[in-house]
Amino acid sequence: MKKCREGLDETILEPELPIVDAHHHLFDRPALRYMLEDYLEDATAGHRIVASIYSETLSFVRPNGPEHLRPLGEVEFANGVGAMAASGRYGDIKVCHGMIGHADMRQGDKIADLLDQSMALAPTRFCGVRHITMEHWSEEPYKFMSIRPEPGLMSHPNFHKAFLHVAERKLVFDAAVFSHQLPEVCALADAFPDTSITLNHLGVAMGLGISAAEKAELYIDWKKQLAQVAERHNITCKVGGLGMPLWGFGFEEWDNPTTYLDLADAWRPYVEVGIELFGPDRCMMESNFPPDGRSGGFVPTWNALKHIARAASDDEKAAMFHKTALSVHGLVLPELLE
Repeated sequence: MKKCREGLDETILEPELPIVDAHHHLFDRPALRYMLEDYLEDATAGHRIVASIYSETLSFVRPNGPEHLRPLGEVEFANGVGAMAASGRYGDIKVCHGMIGHADMRQGDKIADLLDQSMALAPTRFCGVRHITMEHWSEEPYKFMSIRPEPGLMSHPNFHKAFLHVAERKLVFDAAVFSHQLPEVCALADAFPDTSITLNHLGVAMGLGISAAEKAELYIDWKKQLAQVAERHNITCKVGGLGMPLWGFGFEEWDNPTTYLDLADAWRPYVEVGIELFGPDRCMMESNFPPDGRSGGFVPTWNALKHIARAASDDEKAAMFHKTALSVHGLVLPELLE
């Protein structure tokens, strides 16, 4: 991502604020390599990142074996990275302290075996699953996405069968959708009111390739739909992902470096609404790196989120920047216990 390393010279806002990065990725692909050493380079650039939660991208899946069990390769990978980081040999940051793995929800009852084996492979780190369901009628978003979900995934006849196994094991389900799919997230939360669902990236309002007037209408609809989601108290919200070009801010096209104030000015209407609707205790801040690196560097990204939330109380900041992420995922960091 061309802007990943920008802004390293920015002054760090609130450098002592502990951060559990609620959502990031690691992978080694022909177009981009972003592995432990790359994340550590970003995470040690000034912000006080104390731990992170890995999110699936179907990286390092097993090349053979039963289709529904191939995601176990990614669980093994992320758990191994977590063990490396926990050793202290690479510093104090607990990278991959938790993880969200992949589950193909079309597999129905078959995912029971996947979940059980994942929990056995990473008993202290495996927190839940995600199946990206971001479908759109335009071709625009898919030039920035490595996965193009088939239409109607959340209505697939096996989806609820699979979800029941997630629910029975008290795991988290990460919902990755565009804003027009938010009613489907509401329906899922209503069907499984005791299961923790985390909305990824504020429920992306896909503004890529549309006019300013269309974006204004989209914002109104996104806000209305997000309010409905926030009424479901088993849903929490990851605040971030705004650096993806999908939102239509256009920072990926800038030749000049992007500052945290540039990002904050564009992101504020979305971040403030998310915090207002869900409340700090149901919001968790995320870097979504490296995808958000298309818009700005790791340092400006966290500076922007801190700047937008600067009026919050110390307790509210603690919730948004580390406590919610830990509690939702059932994770503990002794150094943050009061």
